[in-house]
Amino acid sequence: MEKHVVILIFTTVIMSLGCLVQSDASTHQYKSGEKVPLYANKVGPFFNPSETYSYYDLPFCRPDNLEKKKESLGEVLNGDRLTFAPYKLEFLADKKDAKVVCKKRLTKEEVAQFRTAVTLDYYIQMYYDDLPIWAFIGKIDKEGSYDPNEFKYHIYTMFHFEIFYHKDRVIEINLRADPYVTANVTIDEEVDVEFLYTVVWKATNTPFEKRMDKYKMSSSLPHHLEIHWFSIMNSCVTIFIVMSCLGTIYMRVLRRDIYKLAQDEEFSDNQEETGWKSLHGDVFRYPKCNYLLSSALGCGTQLLAVVVAILSLGVLGVFQPYDRGVLHTGLIIIYAITSAIAGFSAVSFYHQLEGSNWLRTLLLTGGIFSCPLFLTFLFLNTVAIKYGSTAALPLGTIVVILLLWVLLALPSLLLGALSGKRIRSEFQAPCHTTKCPREVPPQRWYRSIIMQMALAGILPFAVIYIELYYIFASVWGHRIYTIYGILFVVFILLLITTALVSVAMTYFQLAAEDHEWWWRSFLCGGSTGLYLFGYSFYYYFLRSDMSGFMQTSFFFGYMACVSYGVFLMLGTVGFRSCLLFVRLLYGSIKCE
Repeated sequence: MEKHVVILIFTTVIMSLGCLVQSDASTHQYKSGEKVPLYANKVGPFFNPSETYSYYDLPFCRPDNLEKKKESLGEVLNGDRLTFAPYKLEFLADKKDAKVVCKKRLTKEEVAQFRTAVTLDYYIQMYYDDLPIWAFIGKIDKEGSYDPNEFKYHIYTMFHFEIFYHKDRVIEINLRADPYVTANVTIDEEVDVEFLYTVVWKATNTPFEKRMDKYKMSSSLPHHLEIHWFSIMNSCVTIFIVMSCLGTIYMRVLRRDIYKLAQDEEFSDNQEETGWKSLHGDVFRYPKCNYLLSSALGCGTQLLAVVVAILSLGVLGVFQPYDRGVLHTGLIIIYAITSAIAGFSAVSFYHQLEGSNWLRTLLLTGGIFSCPLFLTFLFLNTVAIKYGSTAALPLGTIVVILLLWVLLALPSLLLGALSGKRIRSEFQAPCHTTKCPREVPPQRWYRSIIMQMALAGILPFAVIYIELYYIFASVWGHRIYTIYGILFVVFILLLITTALVSVAMTYFQLAAEDHEWWWRSFLCGGSTGLYLFGYSFYYYFLRSDMSGFMQTSFFFGYMACVSYGVFLMLGTVGFRSCLLFVRLLYGSIKCE
């Protein structure tokens, strides 16, 4: 029944996201001289991707009638604030002689504003016929000096647009700033500035359907693919090593013990049981805080479904480069719909553990991840509002997200919970549990929870270590990541490694006559999330040039939420794998 629920939800997800894939066949066709939309989007420090501001927050030339584009939910979440730019780039209209955008006198405050932007390596981003354009605002002329007081600061005032077309469609656009036509903004004094631009149209044989290919190629260059495949081979070797260890344990230890117990019952009755064999009366004793474990498993199952759905849609080509906000919209819709999986998994497992207060479990399932995420968002959104950044979501967008949560996520969560409550099933335990719990013997220091979590997270983290850099460089930088197929393979290898390592740790725990494996298997499986959060410190301080309170708070705030989500997801994988292992292990022996 659970499989049918999952299949139904995934079908709904695919159908819901089908509207995100829009055909461009009926758009982007122009006649000679027809106006092609050019939107000015945002500006910001190049090394701080989260710190973005509206294009006209800087004193650029404004059009006579400043008109804003109506944005989708995903575009707002992406920090896009599209307004019409003052440049006139009509289809096939060459402007080889420099055209004046505007002439203006910059005040002292505006000069200082531009100088600060040049100092922080500000870039501008625009969209022309949905094609992204970037350019830096200015340059610093050091003139061979190392003294910042002697540096000269210039802003570019001449931009060259080079546009390629095929028949009646725009294929490619390049924006280049003229380094020799600048305005000096070194000194706080009024400056007269004339902003200019030129336009050159060139024919190309590239069809419209392939105009986004150049953005994909940055992820699939040969030297990058070699690194990705090396990462996959490294992961396969890691899995082979773990499987070899588990195979050795099974062939030399478990198989021998099981064989003796099955063939020599009289001998086993007279001999005192030791190791994992002595725990058959306690190994299936229900854990403490079973409602909390059930909620964590329900939320972890939902997050696993979200990641699988996103990667599947990425492989199918739904998320194309610079489909503005489609990924963000997809995440919200998928998370809301898959809440049914969380409710079903949590409540059904809670009933298997003979719990009675299923409503408390349901409420905890709905808030165990979303509440920390929402509180983090409120803090970071307040920071973004204080900075005046486009990363701050407007009140209307927040209301829309809350309505999606109330009208879609909560009903899905409740529907899944009612289904899990109605489908009552007993916990499948091959051994009877004794009334009095067995005392856990004193354990060595290296068998503590902290040490086992530290050991359990190393190998799964090693599987994704190489791929993490490219993911971070895409999410927290300007690199484009489009090879969802390789990412899906690495994710599957991560799940396999997590399952195998969790099973190995559980066996070692049972061999030490410690029957309290329920929570520990979850914690060991999810420990990779802690390594992920630790890697974020390494990336921020050693691999990136991010700085400032806003960027720092955004980076570590959202990385804490992502790491926590990975902890819940992989903890669920670890626990489910260990539960299957323990059932098979104790189901293979005869216990009174």
